[in-house]
Amino acid sequence: MKLSEFRVLTFDCYGTLIDWESGMIAALTPLTERLQHAPTRNEILEAHGRLEARQQLATPTMRYSELLAVVYKRLAEHWGLSASWQECLTYGGSIANWPAFPDSTDALRYLKQHFALVILSNVDNESFAHSNARLGVAFDAVYTAADIGSYKPAARNFEYMLTDLADRGIARESILHVAESLFHDHVPANKFALASCWIHRRHGDAGFGATQPPETMPKFDFRFESMAALAAAHAAELATS
Repeated sequence: MKLSEFRVLTFDCYGTLIDWESGMIAALTPLTERLQHAPTRNEILEAHGRLEARQQLATPTMRYSELLAVVYKRLAEHWGLSASWQECLTYGGSIANWPAFPDSTDALRYLKQHFALVILSNVDNESFAHSNARLGVAFDAVYTAADIGSYKPAARNFEYMLTDLADRGIARESILHVAESLFHDHVPANKFALASCWIHRRHGDAGFGATQPPETMPKFDFRFESMAALAAAHAAELATS
């Protein structure tokens, strides 16, 4: 299997293209700086990941920015702190400030010359618009949790995307799903027999950070530690073809 065999790259955004973990840690400072014994970065992210996954199951149609506000409230309670609802809403709006990974824009601009680029993300459209501006690339389609009414890893998110792409004449065999999260993306990609590429952004860190661990390790067809490495591998294929 070669990267150049595919026509379409479908992306998870947060954790793959946008550095959501750094964004979260920065935006959670109003809480963590009040703790007498602050948890480690990974402990903060893991607590966030557990609460976010639980809330997404409980309220699958809630806008992601509002869902993050509830997660902030739950984190405050988890740590024995109080937080005003306005403080919670401020955290929900912090998505606009989450940075792109340094290599995302250049890699996407290169890949755009060779593939259609699609987003499948657990976000709302308004929040994604801020991230899209940071990425600086026009995507060929954007599918959000707000569009679909559920959050990955729910099957309906992939069903919705694949059905719409099929309407455009894009066969499943021509799609490569590119994502960091094994739990949100690679496990359901396996269920849909969708080829996938793991962008292992957390390769130098232990655990799963802000994502839940998968019950079993999914398979993936490619693995790179960055978007830059993915783009370089594709360029190398073309150079030898």
